Amino acid sequence: MIRPEPSILESTERLERVRASVARVIVGKDAVVDLLLAAVLTRGHVLLEDVPGLGKTVLAKTLARTLALGFQRVQFTPDLMPSDLTGVSVFDRQRSAFVFHPGPIETNILLADEINRATPRTQAALLESMEEGQVTVDGATRPLPRPFLVLATQNPIELEGTFPLPEAQLDRFLLRVSVGYPTEEEELEVLRRHAGADPLAQVQPVLGPDDIDDLQRAAGSVVVSDAVAGYIVRLVKATREEASLRLGASPRGSLALLRASRAWALIHGRDFVLPDDVKALAHPVLDHRCILDPEAQLRGRTVADAVDGVLARVSAPVEPDSTGPGR
Repeated sequence: MIRPEPSILESTERLERVRASVARVIVGKDAVVDLLLAAVLTRGHVLLEDVPGLGKTVLAKTLARTLALGFQRVQFTPDLMPSDLTGVSVFDRQRSAFVFHPGPIETNILLADEINRATPRTQAALLESMEEGQVTVDGATRPLPRPFLVLATQNPIELEGTFPLPEAQLDRFLLRVSVGYPTEEEELEVLRRHAGADPLAQVQPVLGPDDIDDLQRAAGSVVVSDAVAGYIVRLVKATREEASLRLGASPRGSLALLRASRAWALIHGRDFVLPDDVKALAHPVLDHRCILDPEAQLRGRTVADAVDGVLARVSAPVEPDSTGPGR
């Protein structure tokens, strides 16, 4: 039986409960939490790129417990094999048959810690799962639990002994997010909260899988006017024409920006997308899909600078029509 789609008010109330629950553990990272929620609502995946010790694992665990979802953490290392992720078939003498033992990938939220330390072969084992929501082992295809979200981390500073993710795999991530250091006040609050009982141990589920399915359908029905859709296309096209970029975003980037903007609008209590939603998601969606020209890199430019230039040049719709035929 298909559940009725929740209203915007109901969706907003559910999402507020999630944000409040996560905020009891994670201090001062509301924007990062909203980005992860956008990924959940759009069935996307997130690359968390930052230095160690900023609470990425705690954030992932807190989100999983708040949403009553299964959670697995896998430390990626050079000797990690694809079967260590996907599972393996082992011969059972009593049954005289091979029995499949599922790997940690059969969960709802998979934290792929330091993904760039695994070999390209193991990294590629994630591709099918991220794109299709399934694994294939010994010729048999098995669907993964829904929802399925990969949160992959990598350290952008320490590159020795790593295998950089290829463009094809980077493109599979809906968002690339940097957690960032806390302010002095936020770090003091972290110390206060961890002076006693572990706040993570006190997290209780506030939503369940059915609620998540409802919210995903609600996000998919958020209206995008023709004007805003055109703005998305012009932004992505401009990255392909940007002189400081060797490679701009593909049509998959346009789709990702559309989906993420819909989720962002729902998280902020609207059933239609504003140009400001698109601008807010431009860097997390587009930066990792673009490659900087080597000469621009020598001049000290970054991909973020190039995307900033695109946002400055491409004019946004002044007042997108949220009630008329363009809805």
